[in-house]
Amino acid sequence: MAEPLPPTRPRIPGSGLAKGLAVTLRTMTKKTVTAQYPDAQPELPPRSRGVIGLFEENCTVCMLCARECPDWCIYIDSHKETVPPAAPGGRERSRNVLDRFAIDFSLCMYCGICIEVCPFDALFWSPEFEYAETDIHELTHERDKLREWMWTVPAPPALDPGAEEPKELAAARKTADKLAAEAATAAEAAELAAQTAEQAPQPEPPASGTTTTTGTTAGTTTDPTTGTPEPSKPSDLQDGAS
Repeated sequence: MAEPLPPTRPRIPGSGLAKGLAVTLRTMTKKTVTAQYPDAQPELPPRSRGVIGLFEENCTVCMLCARECPDWCIYIDSHKETVPPAAPGGRERSRNVLDRFAIDFSLCMYCGICIEVCPFDALFWSPEFEYAETDIHELTHERDKLREWMWTVPAPPALDPGAEEPKELAAARKTADKLAAEAATAAEAAELAAQTAEQAPQPEPPASGTTTTTGTTAGTTTDPTTGTPEPSKPSDLQDGAS
């Protein structure tokens, strides 16, 4: 048998209306402050809905955002390419490559459905709102502009002080560290090669007026005073043979 629910406090008629009027009265008594925009930029909350930023590396061209958009303002083009096997004897696989990702902000109603249905966290809200144009056709922004707006997306609050950083940041940091290590290794190798070239002994040029001979041919001798070869005597050849 189910236990009876605890008794609830009876609601006072008109309590909701009284709370709303209290908020209105508090707002009416506050001093009005006018911000001199654009000289003074407004302080927007982190979850402001301005534009949509695209994190292109996470996009797999699944087309969920374009299919779920109620305004049909997302345009995506892609093509398939074959990826060679990672190991010998493996199978080739095909993947979608993003060619175009554009959003027509003249049609967008900022419902956020595309961001909610994205399974790979490729779309984010950005507080950027200064994108007014004089021509309505210029409100269709391509992926280059959407990628640029991605840098204005505020970082999400950490769920736990000891939580790991996002995998995207970890992968980017790992790639940057690897490139920095390769650059440092190449610089050290170039510096070591330069030092070795400087420390290598240079060959001394022969003194002027002297001639160096590496050997004599059979039947000739070298005059020690002049350094010129002279014919050998028969007795010298016999002594050398003995």
